[in-house]
Amino acid sequence: MRRAVLTTTGISALIAALLALKPHQLPALAGAAPRSPTTSHTPAGTSPGTSIGTGTFTGDPIDTQYGTVQVAATLNQGKITSIKVLQAPDRRGRDQEIAAYALPRLTQEALGAQSAHIDAVSGASYTSQGYIQSLQSALDQAHA
Repeated sequence: MRRAVLTTTGISALIAALLALKPHQLPALAGAAPRSPTTSHTPAGTSPGTSIGTGTFTGDPIDTQYGTVQVAATLNQGKITSIKVLQAPDRRGRDQEIAAYALPRLTQEALGAQSAHIDAVSGASYTSQGYIQSLQSALDQAHA
């Protein structure tokens, strides 16, 4: 009887502790507050009256703890057709290794998802978050 009471109490305490945990959040980026575009963007070869979401849109440069991340997204009738990385963290050799590993994966995932709502690459949290924010700013310009 005593063992059952101890087991029930222990399990109850464990469940209460698990329920009190907060969900995982990505680490905050140093100076990564999204910047609002300062100029309007009309893609090359188009006029303001043409189809929204067609052209190449440059995302805001996002400063992370390890360097700046900036991407440009090419859209055709609202569909992301390609993403080019314009700036990536490269202060140290390890930053370059992480960027070389993470950025192609982020690009592949964003093309598959057709949005900036993608998962971060493990081991590249800051670079991933900078990429996502820059891509989102490019997509916001496309849909403005």
